[in-house]
Amino acid sequence: MIHSERYTLFQRVLHWGIAGLVLASLAGGAMLYTFGFTGLRDTFGMDVTNTIYKAHKTLGVLILGLMLVRVAARYGLGVPAPVPTLTGFERFASAAVHGLLYVGLIGMSVLGWLATGAGGFPVEFFSARLPGILGKNEGLSETLYWLHGLVAVGLVGLIAMHVGAAMMHWKVKKDGVMERMMLWGGGR
Repeated sequence: MIHSERYTLFQRVLHWGIAGLVLASLAGGAMLYTFGFTGLRDTFGMDVTNTIYKAHKTLGVLILGLMLVRVAARYGLGVPAPVPTLTGFERFASAAVHGLLYVGLIGMSVLGWLATGAGGFPVEFFSARLPGILGKNEGLSETLYWLHGLVAVGLVGLIAMHVGAAMMHWKVKKDGVMERMMLWGGGR
C-alpha cells in the first residue's frame, strides 16, 4: 500500500455525514416520486405523509448547508495530492465525478427549494419555515420538480461510479486512495 496524505478529520466527517444524508434523502425522494402525495396519504395517513415531506425538505436544506461548508473546507483546508499511481484517466475521471457531485448536490437542493416555494408549499427545516424564494407559479414548480428529479437520477449514477471506483482502489488496486477518506485507520 502507498501511504498518502489523508483528508482532515473534519473533511472526512463531512464526507460521510453528507453521504448518509444524501442516501436518506434519495430514499425519501424515491418514495415521494413512487407514491405521490395522494398515494402516501392513502397508504400511510396524513401525519406520516407530512413527516416524510418535512424530513425530505429538512435533509435537502442540511445537504445544501453542509455542501457549502464542504466547498469552503476544500478551498480552505486543501486536498491531498493525487496518489502517484493514478493514471491520467483516473485523475480526470476523479476530478470530473467529484466536481459533478458537488454541483449536483448543491443544484438538487436549490432546485428542490425553488420548486417547493413555486408550488406554494412550505420550505421546512425541522420546525422552522424558510422563505420560498419564488412566488407561487405551478407551471414553474412542475418544471423545477422535474429538473430536481432528473438531477437526482444523475446523482445516483455518479454515486455508483464514485463508490465503484472507491471499491476498486480499496480492494483491487490497494493503492491508498480509499484510506485517505476513511474515518478511522486504513482498514482493509
